[in-house]
Amino acid sequence: MTDPEYDRLVTALRRAAFDVTADRSIRDLERMIDKLVHAAVDTIPGVEGGGISRTEQGTVRSSHATAGDFHELDELQSRLEEGPCITAADDPPPSGIVLAQDLAGDDAHRWPRFAPAAVERGFRSIMSVGLSVAGTRRSALNLYAGAPGVFDASAQLTAGLFGLQAAMLLHGADHAARLGHALETRDLIGQAKGILMERFTVDDDEAFRLLVTSSQDTNMKLVDVARWLTKEANARAGASSGPASQTV
Repeated sequence: MTDPEYDRLVTALRRAAFDVTADRSIRDLERMIDKLVHAAVDTIPGVEGGGISRTEQGTVRSSHATAGDFHELDELQSRLEEGPCITAADDPPPSGIVLAQDLAGDDAHRWPRFAPAAVERGFRSIMSVGLSVAGTRRSALNLYAGAPGVFDASAQLTAGLFGLQAAMLLHGADHAARLGHALETRDLIGQAKGILMERFTVDDDEAFRLLVTSSQDTNMKLVDVARWLTKEANARAGASSGPASQTV
C-alpha cells in the first residue's frame, strides 16, 4: 500500500471514529452504527451501499441499510438462509471477511439460490465482515457493489477495520443492555422486599425468602414476582389516595 493510500485510510478511519462517537453515549447505539455503515460505504472504493445483519431469536434481521435495495438483499439472504452475510455471521474465516468477487461467475456455486437473485438486482460483488465477539449476537457488516472484482486488498483491509469498530460498538451495547437489565432486576427486587417488610413486619432476609417461595409456588421468575408485587402495591396506593385527592 502506498504512503498516500495509507494516510487516506488512517485519516478516514479517524474521521469515522470521531463522527460516530462525538457527543454520544452508548444509548445512541442505533445512530452510531448507522453513521459507521455510511462511513464505511463512503470510504471503501467501489462500494455502493451496505447494511448490518444481526440474529435475534434465531432470525436474521437487516438493519441500518443505506438504501432499500441493500435492505432487500440482506433480507433475501435471511429468507434463503444462504449468502455472504450468513456465512460471515455463522461461520466466518479467521479474518472475518467473506468475499464474493463475482456472483455471476466463480462465486455463483457457493450460494446457488442467492447469487442469481443478487445479479438480477444488479450486484455482482459482496463483502461481508463478521462482527461477532464474545458475548454478542451473531452479526455481519455487508457491503455491495455492482461491478465484479471491486474489492482489492486495500478495500478488504479497510472493511476489516470498520468491522472491528462495529464489533466493539455492538459488544459495548450488549454489555450495557445486560447491565441495565441487572440493575432493573435489583431495583425491582429491592422494592418488593421493602413492600413485604412493611406489610408483614419482617426483616430483609425473611422478605427475600417470601419472594423466593412465591416464585416457586407460582412457577414465575423471581423478578416477575417482584414486578407484579410492586405494580399491585402501586395500584393500591393509587386507589387509596384517589378519593382523598378529589375531596380537597
